[in-house]
Amino acid sequence: MIGIDTNLLARFLLKDDPVQHRRAVAVLASDEVVFVPITVLLELAWVLRAREATREEILASLRGILALPRVRLQHEQAVRTALGWVEAGLDVADAFHLALSAKASRFLTFDAVLARRAAKLGAQPPAAAP
Repeated sequence: MIGIDTNLLARFLLKDDPVQHRRAVAVLASDEVVFVPITVLLELAWVLRAREATREEILASLRGILALPRVRLQHEQAVRTALGWVEAGLDVADAFHLALSAKASRFLTFDAVLARRAAKLGAQPPAAAP
């Protein structure tokens, strides 16, 4: 198993450097299992947003990475839950924070929009102000 950095996935998706894009494709098409940490997915979403990708494009890109046959995710179920919440309107980072806090009894935040959207989704743990 190999771990990969955000820049490898960014070159794979953005195709903005032909040489690095080909190398990224080769890594992702190889027989090696590729481990993707949550931090890489979160940073990748930020990179795509900085390139003015829409929420739908970011979501499609992240789900495309997850669909690759040899990709293994850190906390896969939490990632899948978070992406469902992103699709329903949560911010990517907020969705990851909340999904990764699943074992907590509450998620405290001063972000009223996050708390309202999370409550509307029935997200667990419930998000609220301290």
